[in-house]
Amino acid sequence: MAKKENSAFMKPLNVSAELAVVVGKGPMPRSEVVKALWKYIKDNNLQDAKNKRNINADEALKKVFGGKAVVNMFEMTKLVSKHLS
Repeated sequence: MAKKENSAFMKPLNVSAELAVVVGKGPMPRSEVVKALWKYIKDNNLQDAKNKRNINADEALKKVFGGKAVVNMFEMTKLVSKHLS
């Protein structure tokens, strides 16, 4: 019997224009958004070298993070949620 996925977590969500610049056009499930976001962060070397929990935003991410230059990974999830509907 197939394991039932959490349908709310897997439901495709609309991605804001600001977030689409970073993760690509939606709709996509939250899990895919987070995966794409981390790929972008790693590809652009935006994770703080000393404190791995902090993300140093480039111009595209600042738009997603409400203008903040540095956010921690827990705050990031909350800020990204505002761009999903």
